[in-house]
Formats: sequence, C-alpha cells, structure tokens
Amino acid sequence: MGPISVTKAIDAPREQVFDFVCDLANRPAFTDHFLGDYRLERFESAGVGAAARMRITKTGLWMETIIVETSRPYRIMERGKGGRLDRIPTLTAWELVEGPGAATSEVTARFGTEPTHPVDRIRELRWGERFYRRQWSTVLSRLKDVIESGRPGDRVVIAGGAREPVT
Repeated sequence: MGPISVTKAIDAPREQVFDFVCDLANRPAFTDHFLGDYRLERFESAGVGAAARMRITKTGLWMETIIVETSRPYRIMERGKGGRLDRIPTLTAWELVEGPGAATSEVTARFGTEPTHPVDRIRELRWGERFYRRQWSTVLSRLKDVIESGRPGDRVVIAGGAREPVT
C-alpha cells in the first residue's frame, strides 16, 4: 500500500507537538481507538531508538515501530514491521510545519506498508488504504484534542523495571 497522508492544523507551538509525538509513551492517548495492547520495548520512550509494539484491534495483527530519525522540530521517521510473522515493513513519518500563527502547527502523518507476500497483498487490497486513512485522520483529530486541551494524556510505562529519575 502506497503511503497515505493526512494533515491537521493544531493550535500549539511546533516544539510542544514534536515533543509529545516523539515520546512513544504518549501514543495510546491518541491512537487507542485502533491500536491496543501497546507496549514499550525500551526504557527510553523518546527519541531515536525508542520502540513500541502494538496490536491493530480490528485485525488482531501485531505491529512494531522504531524511531529511526528525528529532526527537531520538523520531522520524525519511524520504521517497523507488522502483520503475520512480522513480514510487512511499515514506514511512518510525522512532519511538522509552522502554521500561519505563531502558536499554530500543521502536522502531517504519512503511513505506508510494503507487503511482499501474496496473502498480505490481498488482505491490504481488501481493507488497507481506506481503513488506514480513516484511522490516521482520527489519530490527528485526537492528537489535536489532547494537545489543545492541555490535559496530560495516558502514558504507557514499563512494569518491573528499575525506576529512572526524570531529568
């Protein structure tokens, strides 16, 4: 499936939006409508190397994402894999552009998959692009609500690990 792209204006400084999106522990606050069983894979949940694993609730398939590149406060690139036996590569890109006002940001989310197995290609033809476009559009709407409200969203933490001081 070619990359789908969704854009939304958020009334908040670009740096604030970047910090919130770049921290994978914040993701359930705006993606839990279609992603469940969200788990961090590393203690450090923000920045390059941060990783998480989650389940797409409609299909029951697992997916993982790893932040591979950040350009503060402009872009976050994530690579991952998902599907049956983790054989479908995925790419997620977040681009943040300063909007017309000083405190306005325009956020663009791009998501794409590259299924190589025939079964995976057929499955994505059936519900892939339309499903993901609708879900990512809802993600950006919920992200806007969470950031503009100023209330802290639900964060995921790693259970059983030694507590690290927040710096």
